Amino acid sequence: MTERRRFSRIIYQVSALVEQSDLALQATIQDLSLHGLLLRAENANSLESSLPVEVAFSFAQSEQVMQLTADIISVANNEIRLKIINIDIDSISQLKRFIELNVGNNELLNRELEYLSDLGEE
Repeated sequence: MTERRRFSRIIYQVSALVEQSDLALQATIQDLSLHGLLLRAENANSLESSLPVEVAFSFAQSEQVMQLTADIISVANNEIRLKIINIDIDSISQLKRFIELNVGNNELLNRELEYLSDLGEE
């Protein structure tokens, strides 16, 4: 089977807050990339899959709160797969740095960033 993934996923577990309209869920990030997140949350099925969610979390070594908006790709077995659709410059910079430290391959990271910027131009 051919690997279609274009972004390195980093396994990283940290608490996150997922909000959608009046609903707020405590979640745990399972892994993340420059493109999306995998979270686990009780009552994940209460999310409306056609509406975006707001996600907030902090890396353990940072006090800065990461904030992003994401589309729900799928919800199953209390797992939520998200695609990032909007993230502020400070948060993307911090996420990029985190990925860079964990991938350990600048060429791979630069290729992912190039692909990500191509997606924004579509």
